[in-house]
Amino acid sequence: MKYTLVVKKGQNGFLIGELKEFPAVFTQGTSLAELKENIVDALEMYLEDLRETYQPCGEMIEEEELVFA
Repeated sequence: MKYTLVVKKGQNGFLIGELKEFPAVFTQGTSLAELKENIVDALEMYLEDLRETYQPCGEMIEEEELVFA
């Protein structure tokens, strides 16, 4: 899947990054490379938290893990 990284100039030389598709996922870094690494980590933590707190409604028929390249 493709996501859009919005980069803004922060204070003290930091770059602030936010995923347009997931506004709750944001981080910072001192370089663009560091920011990209950090945003991947932030997205992984966000999705992990969603998985842990997910409470489906109704009877589950099937569960399957999908991998998007």
